This record gives sequence, C-alpha cells and structure tokens, in this order.
Amino acid sequence: MKLATYKDGSRDGQLVVVSRDLSTAHYATGIASKLQQVLDDWNFLAPQLEDLYTTLNQGKARHAFPFDPAQCMAPLPRAYQWADGSAYINHVELVRAARNSEVPASFYTDPLMYQGGSDDLLGPCDPVVCASEAFGIDFEAEIAVITGDVPMQTSADDAIESVRLLMLANDVSLRNLIPNELGKGFGFLQSKPATAFSPVAVTPDELGDAWQGGRVHLTLQSTWNGRKVGMCEAGPEMTFHFGQLIAHICKTRNVRAGSIVGSGTVSNKSVEVNGKPEWPKGYSCIAEKRAIETILDGQPSTEFMKFGDTIRIEMKGPNGESLFGAIEQDIVPLKQA
Repeated sequence: MKLATYKDGSRDGQLVVVSRDLSTAHYATGIASKLQQVLDDWNFLAPQLEDLYTTLNQGKARHAFPFDPAQCMAPLPRAYQWADGSAYINHVELVRAARNSEVPASFYTDPLMYQGGSDDLLGPCDPVVCASEAFGIDFEAEIAVITGDVPMQTSADDAIESVRLLMLANDVSLRNLIPNELGKGFGFLQSKPATAFSPVAVTPDELGDAWQGGRVHLTLQSTWNGRKVGMCEAGPEMTFHFGQLIAHICKTRNVRAGSIVGSGTVSNKSVEVNGKPEWPKGYSCIAEKRAIETILDGQPSTEFMKFGDTIRIEMKGPNGESLFGAIEQDIVPLKQA
C-alpha cells in the first residue's frame, strides 16, 4: 500500500491512503489519524489500511479525492530517529580519490552512518531554505526506510523484516560547512539541514521483484534545473543493504518503530571508455560530480546550488509509473526578520 501525510495545520498532519497510480487518496481517519499510530500498532492497523487501499484502487472508495503531492508533508513529519548511512562505497571512493585520500579498509565491512535531525522533516514540495549560498548547497538523492521495533543485536537478515515502508529522500548537505565540522572529530550538525522525503511511503510488496535482499533494484532519477543529471541504479552497487544498516544501529541499542534509515547517496562505478573512466549513469549529488571533475581535470568546475535552482528526485517502476511520487524543491534564501 501507499501512505502519505496531508497538511492540516498541525505538526504531524493527517494520514491518507493513496492509490497505486497516485491519482486519488482517502483520509484514514476511521482507522488512524497519524502514521506513527500505525507504526506503533502495525499488525492490527496495517491490514485495515490495506483493505481501504484495495477499495481505493478498485474505484469504490466513497470519499476519495484527487491526490496532490503539494499538500503532503513528509510521510512521517517528525520521527523518533533519522539515521543516514553511506551504503554506496563508490561514493566514498570518489570523494576520497578526489583529495588523494585512501579509503580505510574498515569502510568495506562496517557501514558509515550519522544521526541527523528528525524533529523537522520536509515535505516533497517544501523549499530548501538556506541562509547563504556560500554554505555550498547540495542535494543528495537517496532511498530511505521506516522501521518497526528492532531489538538490540538483531541480525542483518532479520532486520530486513523490520522494514515497514520505503520512500525517497533528499538529504541536503551544506558542503562548505562540512570540513570544519568533521575536523572537530564529532560528526555533522550544522552542515546537515532538514531532509525532505517523497510524497508517499510504500510497503515493500509494492516494489515486487525490485525489492530483493534489502535493496531496491530500480533507477533513481535526479533532475537539476530541468536537466536530468542522474539515472543511478540503486540495487547492484549498494555495498550495505538496509538490513545491515539497521543491524549496525541496533548493535548496542533497541531501534523503535518510526525510525528512518537512509541509504546515503546512490552512486555507480565508472566504466572505461578508450582508456579513460566515464560515469554514464550520472550522479546523485553535486559533490560527486565535482569529485569526478577533479579526478579527470585536476579541479572541479561545477558549482553548488544557487537560490532559484530546482531539484527533482523520482523513481519509476518497470512500467514507467512513479512509485513514490517526486520530490520537487526550490532553493530559496532565508527571509530575514
């Protein structure tokens, strides 16, 4: 099934069930008003939402209305946890190669992960607000999952079964703030503003055969200022699957229902053409494009995002249908009081 949260003037919005083709929706108030309620009582409430979803897809829901992504908050507007991994080691390799730094051996066996802010998550059409272009504004196209409860020391294979919903994410980064923060040896904070999520979150069965072994085997599309810059394959080159990412978190603690776990920037390896590397699938963040330019030309030439820029992130199924709806955001300056 597909679920969304509509804006209603409150912090947590109103849960709606959305049709498979994203054309219609129906309020879920007779079952649950908030997505977190469903996650807390999944085995009882999810089947009831599935029944409503079936009725909606059959065109028999009496109070259905046209679905409007612009009315959506993040599917889970406030989460108990937002932990973002770096599951595509190729992304790390590229960034490190651009600054002549080796990738530590442990990065191939132990996932990188940071804990971001989860109190203020953005809807798919909410603007990216930034105080200054000088911060180095970058998009990051990712996949994310929402979990149920996961006990401490759960294995990676068992952790896959805790995935309740999947969605897309734009994990915005302020690249020019990152070096000083990482230099302190205590991780990201100011360089990671609010993250945006796709209009709908979907249950794994909606992906069919594309959901295999904790990976999504589909293409993630990134369109910057109307130009498609990334058509990256999300499945084969995901070094750590979502079960491994979740297991990494719960090595020393329980993970509670309503936790969001991100994949990190979806990234694909280069191919050799006439003795030189090329990246035919493009990129899912500007930092990676700049790393590629540095490797090829000795220095980056692509600038980070400017006020007025747009970013669109979307994933389509085998039949060309949009699975999660699109993240479509404008980059705007902070209004001074």
